[in-house]
Amino acid sequence: MLLAAPAGAADPDLIARGAYLAAAADCVACHTDPADGGRPYAGGRALATPFGTFYSPNITPDPETGIGRWSEAEFLRALREGVRPDGSNYFPVFPYPSFTKITDDDARAIKAYLFAQPPVRQSNRAHDVAFPFSWRFLQNGWKLLFFNPGPFRPVPERSEPYNRGAYLVTALAHCGECHTPRNWFGATEPDRFLAGNPNGPDGKTVPNITPDRKTGIGNWSEDDIIGVLADGHTPDFDKVGGAMAEVVKSTSRLTDADRQAIALYLRSLPAIPSPGPANK
Repeated sequence: MLLAAPAGAADPDLIARGAYLAAAADCVACHTDPADGGRPYAGGRALATPFGTFYSPNITPDPETGIGRWSEAEFLRALREGVRPDGSNYFPVFPYPSFTKITDDDARAIKAYLFAQPPVRQSNRAHDVAFPFSWRFLQNGWKLLFFNPGPFRPVPERSEPYNRGAYLVTALAHCGECHTPRNWFGATEPDRFLAGNPNGPDGKTVPNITPDRKTGIGNWSEDDIIGVLADGHTPDFDKVGGAMAEVVKSTSRLTDADRQAIALYLRSLPAIPSPGPANK
């Protein structure tokens, strides 16, 4: 059910900036269920994992079923700490381990953009997750073991484009959430950052995007990476598909400078081979 947009005098420049940042984070992809004709940001999209199927929540500004009653502090806490307004934990299928690095100013801009969208009255669908993984309080232990909260910190000795690329990849675009393999507890393996995930979202294989020449993108130039981000074409004259095709809808909206920063950062990373018989 689509409702009238909320009244308010939000700064249009802040909303425009939030729209850009929300595109970089690809919020609409996870929080929209196109298979069932879902409205943008109204949630309901299924994500199958080894622990069960999770359904994304409604993040439109509807006060009853969305986030319309959230305060700024509650919005920041969700991104920064993975905690819901009622004090319970989010499951890390919500990429707060990456979003914790988003700056407060960027988070506020994203909130302004989301609150400027049409509210949609659509109740959230319950996750289909078996006991004991459905117990939210168990996430307290998970966080102690695997969660490192705090905003992105630039590397002083590296260039501004490098740090911008690092921020986009590790925080806003949360590339590691899909491109990094996970352990038995569902946490990403930091020593294999971006080295590919054989059991990614919905059980799909996600490729290695480190500079490894055999199993990653070590033979790609910066222009090759920029091309994928701009329109999805690869150096071997193919087009990306699946979830990455959805990501490209967002990365195509980035500035040339931001796509170049991402390419620069990816090419600066250690080359890590994907796991496999030839690399063991």
